[in-house]
Amino acid sequence: MDNKAANRLQDLQYFGEFGGINPSISDSSTYTFLSAKTMFDTFEGNTEGCYLYSRHSSPSNLYLGEALAALEGTETANVYASGMGAISSVIMQLCNADDHIVSSRTIYGGSYALLKNFIKKFGIHTSFVDITSIAEVEQAINPRTKMIYCESVSNPLLEVADIKALAHLAKKHGIPLVVDNTFSPLSIAPAKLGADIVIHSLTKFINGTSDCVAGAVCGTTDFCLSLKDVNNGAGMLMGSTLDSLRAASILKNMRTLHIRMQKHSGNALYLAEKFENEGFRVVYPGLASHQGHEVMKKQMNADYGFGGLLTLDVGSLENANALMELMQIEKIGYLAVSLGFYKTLFSAPGTSTSSEIPLEEQMEMGLSNGLIRFSIGLDNDIERTFKMIVECMRQLEIKPLSVTT
Repeated sequence: MDNKAANRLQDLQYFGEFGGINPSISDSSTYTFLSAKTMFDTFEGNTEGCYLYSRHSSPSNLYLGEALAALEGTETANVYASGMGAISSVIMQLCNADDHIVSSRTIYGGSYALLKNFIKKFGIHTSFVDITSIAEVEQAINPRTKMIYCESVSNPLLEVADIKALAHLAKKHGIPLVVDNTFSPLSIAPAKLGADIVIHSLTKFINGTSDCVAGAVCGTTDFCLSLKDVNNGAGMLMGSTLDSLRAASILKNMRTLHIRMQKHSGNALYLAEKFENEGFRVVYPGLASHQGHEVMKKQMNADYGFGGLLTLDVGSLENANALMELMQIEKIGYLAVSLGFYKTLFSAPGTSTSSEIPLEEQMEMGLSNGLIRFSIGLDNDIERTFKMIVECMRQLEIKPLSVTT
């Protein structure tokens, strides 16, 4: 898939108010007007280039929004104080009481809890389906369905959504396709494949330094403006506002995203192939054994690889916990949730990022107790990393499942 997102980001050029090569940071919560009429017009949404109040918008947030729109190839983008702030704003903007959502069954645990537990108090119900089965998705759609929701590459099972097919289905039924693209920035461009709205947790790969929490919604100008409407905008009224200082730091970190994604993906592919060759059950979209490998290949930008996430099954939660603790001691990485950091991060998703999903549903979808999710870092010598992990396994007598059974 030809995607010039990196070039669009490279071509963005701003000047600070004193000629700085980075745009000046807007360190104000509110903005002054030269006339009362201009303030009124701004409240009504009838002015361009005027700022009202930082919960509504700020120059720093708009700069970051422009960069995210360039990344995803959308008309514009809004930024939020967290990925969940972005997701909840989109859902509450699109859905009313008694409406219905069709969602992938394998999504981030926080998104799952929001869709299954929280929004039902507003009468909004969700059907969770195997997103890789277009027939199952279509069967779940009913007259009250207001959106199809999925992740490009799902958390934590790394299922790959066929975004073009889902977009065609969504358009057939006159509903928007909302795609969380957190796991695959640059690698997959959902809007180019037909998605209507693209969501990101900027906390992860896009920021890349694990020092802030932020989110984004990329879409049409009309939809993003509706989120900021002072009377009916979910983003405006729910108050998930990103701080200007953080917006500025994320914008600077985006300049290296293309380099980082190539390294994350290259390292992850190396480890996935090595561990599969050792006989371990590895899930990684870059492996021919992955169910979604061919779908991933046809919709990805090959320059940025298959992503920086992989899962490895070590047989039991006891094995997983022991291995993660030893890998941390040996400085291979950190026993921590999240992803996209320069060091490798690992966690047992069934007891962490997916713990909101009931155990019986985890087992049904294939989220086993021994599963470790790795966010592979920017290691310069990935062969050394592989050998260090193997040595940790040797010390703990952890062997491939095919060997131990």
